[in-house]
Amino acid sequence: MEKTKAVRLSLLVLAVAGACAAVPALKPRPEPALDRAMRAQTIDALVAKLNDHYVFPDKARQMTAVLRRFEREGKYDGVTNAYRLARQLTADMQGVARDQHMKVGYHTKMVLPDDEAAPVSRAQWEQRTGLLTRLMQRYAAAREVKQVRRLGDGLAYLKITSFPDAYLMLEKYASTMDELADTGGLILDLRENRGGDPQAVALLISYFVDRPTRLNDIWERDTGNTVQYWTEDRLDGKRYGGKKPVVILVGPGTASAGEDFAYTMQALKRATVVGKPTWGGAHPTQTYRLGGHFYAAIPNQRSISPITGTNWEGVGVTPDVAATPDSALAVAKELIRRRMRDGAPLVAAAH
Repeated sequence: MEKTKAVRLSLLVLAVAGACAAVPALKPRPEPALDRAMRAQTIDALVAKLNDHYVFPDKARQMTAVLRRFEREGKYDGVTNAYRLARQLTADMQGVARDQHMKVGYHTKMVLPDDEAAPVSRAQWEQRTGLLTRLMQRYAAAREVKQVRRLGDGLAYLKITSFPDAYLMLEKYASTMDELADTGGLILDLRENRGGDPQAVALLISYFVDRPTRLNDIWERDTGNTVQYWTEDRLDGKRYGGKKPVVILVGPGTASAGEDFAYTMQALKRATVVGKPTWGGAHPTQTYRLGGHFYAAIPNQRSISPITGTNWEGVGVTPDVAATPDSALAVAKELIRRRMRDGAPLVAAAH
């Protein structure tokens, strides 16, 4: 997320110019050295975390077998750079599970313990975070709503580039939907949406239905529990309602929670999806420390649509209407204006 900068534009330009003049050319990123013991510790920890937490235990066992075989064969012996080991381990896991969210990473700063990396509730966030930081985080999150504009003829356009934590977006979603409430149709652009919080997805979808609606279930391997995600009964902004036409633009840059929004609205037959197939990552993920500066992002949950009985993992969201990036917005405008003008149906979801 972008940091807020409480300075005037002119001062900011001068500061940036001065900094550029004063700072020498950037040096290449240092390559942290590894020894045999560090490699072994990292692989041991990764294998343990996969077997304890990965959403599909059988796949975790398969990945473990592959990693251990490569280790015995000496595949990692020549890897003496931490970033390279992280990339190699990621590739080897992906070769088995092909799970889009799964990766091993390395950070120059100490990685937080698992319990500190876990998601927090709104109450925990308010308790742990000072007022100024909370305001800054809300401001940065609100900027993920990139564009809200009217296209004429009662048609509106909304671009959202991620779904920050729901408690950060309460006011922004409310003010945005208040601004759009009197329009007759909406194009929602998620082509650059990187994902985020499933609860924020549920919060925004709540504005597009007229009654309590079950949206998505998430099963967690660690507990064996399934959490149902429903729309919110009370909203701070005006509902758009369940009747006015909505078109969602998607593409390969639509990921994770962005896919969740498009997939769920499509399954509900509440929106028509236009564009190219999406990224294909449906499993919510937890970050686990592997020791030192290594960490693993391991999917430990599975999204399950109560309508389709499955999700978009590995295949992405399939648009109702295929369109190239250059033509998607024009196609959406034509579809939705025809519906607004003469009641012509939008293309029915085929899922």
